[in-house]
Amino acid sequence: MSQSTGLLKKIFLLSVLFLSCVRLQAAELQSWPQGKAAVLPTEKPILVVNIWATWCTPCRKEMPMLSRWYLQQQRSGKDVVTVVGVALDNDANLQRFTRQVSVHYPLYRYIGTDSRAWMKQLGNEVGGVPYTLVQASGCGFKQALLGTLTEARLNQAVEAAKKQCARRKVRL
Repeated sequence: MSQSTGLLKKIFLLSVLFLSCVRLQAAELQSWPQGKAAVLPTEKPILVVNIWATWCTPCRKEMPMLSRWYLQQQRSGKDVVTVVGVALDNDANLQRFTRQVSVHYPLYRYIGTDSRAWMKQLGNEVGGVPYTLVQASGCGFKQALLGTLTEARLNQAVEAAKKQCARRKVRL
């Protein structure tokens, strides 16, 4: 076997391994209520991921604020922030909750087998909820917000992301 053939085989095997990892991560999230395999969105520069559960009282309390905040962002016309909620809950509980509370941003449901390990990948070392991650991958910004989210805390984190991106000359 020639050296170039061996190199091509290694590249192919690494590609297969990488793609299987991507699919594995996608299999842990479902869009809700559609129930389709999903990954966290990346189309906007700043991503806000709120991890919550219907049984979590602080989670339930922050959802209306986060929904209003999301609508304000949409109306502002700046369109640089994506907000998503990831529920650590079952389908029936989500249906009951969303009948009571209007949620305007996209929801996903974690369906994997180890939510603590998954949350750890997102910077949640404690594994508690509510947990919100504000991330601007383009400029390396990542801020974890554990506990009840307030509009002030969310605004501060998003502004910090914008400032870091500006300092690094990353266009939003």
